[in-house]
Amino acid sequence: MENNFRVILAVKRLKISDVIEATGISRTTLTNLFYERLKNPNYATLQSVADFLDVSIDELVNKDFRMLKTEVR
Repeated sequence: MENNFRVILAVKRLKISDVIEATGISRTTLTNLFYERLKNPNYATLQSVADFLDVSIDELVNKDFRMLKTEVR
């Protein structure tokens, strides 16, 4: 499933391990989300990740969303 997880982590200067520690979601699940290999994540997973990142689920999964007006370097 396409998503903005990688971009949001980069903008917030976070690592997958930060999300694991805060949410308890498995490394496998988050890595698959990061590499867009997670086909049908459950709502609870998306909500936990979105809550931790302080974004909406729509911002997390909508590829057309532009979180920042500046580019991430």
